[in-house]
Amino acid sequence: MKIYPMVEGHGEVEAAPVLLRRLLAEADCQNVGVGRPIRRTQSQLRSKEGIQAGVRLALLQPECAAVVILFDGEDDCPKELAAQVRGWARAVAAGTPCDVVVAYREYETWFLAAVESLRGQYGIARDAAAPANPESKRDAKGALEDFMPPDRTYSETGDQPAMSAVFDMGLAHRRNRSFRKLVKAIGELLTQLRQPLPAWPPAEWQTE
Repeated sequence: MKIYPMVEGHGEVEAAPVLLRRLLAEADCQNVGVGRPIRRTQSQLRSKEGIQAGVRLALLQPECAAVVILFDGEDDCPKELAAQVRGWARAVAAGTPCDVVVAYREYETWFLAAVESLRGQYGIARDAAAPANPESKRDAKGALEDFMPPDRTYSETGDQPAMSAVFDMGLAHRRNRSFRKLVKAIGELLTQLRQPLPAWPPAEWQTE
């Protein structure tokens, strides 16, 4: 069985499976894989028609057992937007577990929350430190570039998957509410799929 992500950007097409596989490994879940993401445009992810067409497409994919919709919230309220999109998605999911996670404000905000774990990699300075409130940053990509040399720019298709493979998920969980929502959503999907689940999230990830 597989979880199929629905995402917005080309970077997320490569990065989301990396991150989801890390979470599944952390949950010691060996029976669930991650399917190739289904990409939707920003406008499609904010419309009933676009979401429902994406869910129907996901359900047609091999071994589809669950769907997770993941996209950037920008300035929208992530709770309200996620609730609306979740309702649209579940209306056509035919009982297949389905959840929605809106990254506030961007996927890269999760990296920014744990930027210390990226020191010395991908151009990130060795003294990089996360801001006091990572989610307050409107341009997380730009904030990451501020930690890079002047001739280095952040690449969605290159850096996003690479950073997804190594950033400290526990640190991001403690510092970022929308990342905690993703972790919670994965746990709930696995429970609905009747997969054995250890203490979730891991005790060492808990907010202090």
